[in-house]
Amino acid sequence: MENEEIKEGCANEACNQDGKNGQDGCQRSEEAAPKTDAAEATAEQKLAEVQDKYIRLVAEFDNYRKRTVRERLELLATAAEDTIKGILPVLDDIERAKKTMENVTDVAAVKEGVDLIYQKLQDYLSSKGLQAVESAQGTAFDTDVHDAVSKFPVSEEAQRNKIFDTLQKGYKLNDKIIRYAKVVVGE
Repeated sequence: MENEEIKEGCANEACNQDGKNGQDGCQRSEEAAPKTDAAEATAEQKLAEVQDKYIRLVAEFDNYRKRTVRERLELLATAAEDTIKGILPVLDDIERAKKTMENVTDVAAVKEGVDLIYQKLQDYLSSKGLQAVESAQGTAFDTDVHDAVSKFPVSEEAQRNKIFDTLQKGYKLNDKIIRYAKVVVGE
């Protein structure tokens, strides 16, 4: 067993070819020992470099993960900021209208002002991708965009499964339903 270890560990090709496996037959020469020590040192150095690169890569990935989690939380906290900034002028207009309504006697002017504020808000929300869901009376009932709150008996067959009344408008944001239209369906 001891002889086999010496033979396997021997770097001298002459010993391996001769097949000498005695203690005095196959031993490391003085030249072979420094070569293997240098090879071992080089291998250890490469191993240390690879381990260092691995540790740095793991640390870099962990920092990246933490940074993206932090950025995502910041984004969620300030996601509505742009939308709220756009609605603030409408809020200012509503406050001015409330002050004006206290002293005004002309109802037509107040109505016109409220209509202008409503149109301003509609335009802003449309620019952000908001669309009203079609739910006019007589429109076909569609479970993908409508929520039937109740049924109303109708006498004509043509009015069955059609919208009889809209209780609350529905809205889509960039083609995704964010609120279903609450409707009464003819039965």
